[in-house]
Amino acid sequence: MKSKSKLTKNIITPLLIVLFILAGPKSIDAQEVDDEREFEYAANSDMGPGKWGQIKKEWAACNNGSLQSPIDMSNERVRIISRSEKRTYRAANATVRNRGHDIQMQWFGDAGSIFINGTEYPLRNAHWHSPSEHTINGRRYDLELHLVHLNTDPNVKNKIAVIGVFYKIGKPNQFLSKLMTNIRSMIDKKDEEKILGMIDPEDIKIRSKRYYRYMGSLTVPPCTEGVIWTINKKVKTVSRDQVKLLREAVHDYAEENARPLQPKHNRDVYLYEAGNTN
Repeated sequence: MKSKSKLTKNIITPLLIVLFILAGPKSIDAQEVDDEREFEYAANSDMGPGKWGQIKKEWAACNNGSLQSPIDMSNERVRIISRSEKRTYRAANATVRNRGHDIQMQWFGDAGSIFINGTEYPLRNAHWHSPSEHTINGRRYDLELHLVHLNTDPNVKNKIAVIGVFYKIGKPNQFLSKLMTNIRSMIDKKDEEKILGMIDPEDIKIRSKRYYRYMGSLTVPPCTEGVIWTINKKVKTVSRDQVKLLREAVHDYAEENARPLQPKHNRDVYLYEAGNTN
């Protein structure tokens, strides 16, 4: 028979996770549109990427912004810099949710941070795009993971930092394998959410000694600019079935949920060669 303390712990733990879901950070979700019926990815649609900026006035940057994402990282425009930056991730309670236009994993509590030029950006969520949104020398990959970080300090100008990771078809991705059952259970179920328990971002294995960086925007409405993008140069593998499941889970219009490439407008793109990214 279980002790009273163990029973209490077993009851309280899931309750705490539920409370995290209800009261957790919503800042980034509040910036991104959360109703898949409001926009689409089909180029010929009245709600397609070329029309996003016309749907709502607060989405105007999608059409008239000068620092929009994604872009192509072409070698001829890349400046090479040698620098290492600190990333400190740790396990925290997380959920996975079908947002209709993508599958998102969200952490509640302290899941760690990245530091850019001395500024800390705590990790908030991760989501997947298929095919990749960014390209390298014109090459588009099968999948792109975005890890979204947010600094809420009012004195920080650029509050959002995103790490992008490319995947090509090959061996199954071990981290995604852990989520397959939950994702499969939410096929075509917008707002379906599952509690994952403790998830360590380190298990995604995103560290890379070479990565691109540039200033851009969110890649979905409202296309907020001032986002610091870090794109890992190292390409990981994912199975065809895993990519297929991520496409099947979202609504039909978002099976290919990649925004077209945006004009660079003479932006600088940097390639960092870091001896140590810890």
